Amino acid sequence: MPRLLDDEEVARRIERLRGWKKEGSFIAKTFEFGSFLQGMGFVNRVAKIAEEEEHHPDIHIRYTQVKLSIQTHSAGGITAWDLALAKRIDEMQAPEKR
Repeated sequence: MPRLLDDEEVARRIERLRGWKKEGSFIAKTFEFGSFLQGMGFVNRVAKIAEEEEHHPDIHIRYTQVKLSIQTHSAGGITAWDLALAKRIDEMQAPEKR
């Protein structure tokens, strides 16, 4: 099982990611899209990565917004595995509104 990261290490590592924030024992990010279908396409791409990694984020869909929350459930908090998944999701270059 991966080791839990302390708050200081999470803060240092999360700075390297675009728009991710620590929320309790998760890291989270909300993506916004131009349409519901664009958001659903993004969710499907995230699902493919999650299956490949065998690591699944919590996904909340609200019309054109998709919020991903990630933690290593078996460890009870944030590990390097979560930050690696967030980085991989960011590398998909999702069509976010800025």
